[in-house]
Amino acid sequence: MSDPLLRLDDVYKSYGDERVLSGVSFEMDTGDVDVVIGPSGSGKSTMLRCVNRLTEIDSGAIYLDGECVTDADTDVNELRKQVGMVFQDFNLFAHLTALGNVTLGLRKVRGMEKSAAREKGYEHLEQVGLLDQADSYPAELSGGQKQRVGIAQALAMDPELLLFDEPTSALDPELVGEVVDVMRDLAAEGITMLVVSHEMGFARSAASDIVFLDGGEIVEHGPPEQLFENPRADRTREFLGRLRTEHEEG
Repeated sequence: MSDPLLRLDDVYKSYGDERVLSGVSFEMDTGDVDVVIGPSGSGKSTMLRCVNRLTEIDSGAIYLDGECVTDADTDVNELRKQVGMVFQDFNLFAHLTALGNVTLGLRKVRGMEKSAAREKGYEHLEQVGLLDQADSYPAELSGGQKQRVGIAQALAMDPELLLFDEPTSALDPELVGEVVDVMRDLAAEGITMLVVSHEMGFARSAASDIVFLDGGEIVEHGPPEQLFENPRADRTREFLGRLRTEHEEG
């Protein structure tokens, strides 16, 4: 039996006296789409940032393709070629066009020739429905378009794993759908994704598994139909019930 693509093994992380992750363990295979849900402050974004070493863990281990990426001698730059990340605040360079943002990593990190990088950049902008905005600067784009450029930027590096850190939280409600639609398409294409999100519709329809994180611990981990329809933990039922109430009142 082959190794899972990603495995977190008893991961702990604290900031000072505040414990943010407390013994987190789970794994996912190539092609899986795992969606991490939970209340604010539950450690979701911290867990994601630990996977590509933007945040260092205190103890435990994280493995990618069987290799321990949290070892001190791991080449972090090589790791980040394999693990792409889409941030909630877009992380685009204002002085570069959409195409320039997408091709930057290809040229600077992958060492790709400019013409080949441009060709690949156009391909991924088309993938997210933004080929017609290739020459636009971030200031000329809507929030949803900026986020789709961010997704194209991450895809262009051909990562083994794509991380999404609340990719719709900075968007106006009417722009959320265009980003979720792109993510749903990527899931259908078999791209391996670990997604922190409050978009329960996406979680329900596109996820292989749901990870419910609360207080830095995984309370429940399972397929969407189990977690949403018949959660095992009282805390999960309480959280989902509150979400439904907020949605109905909204």
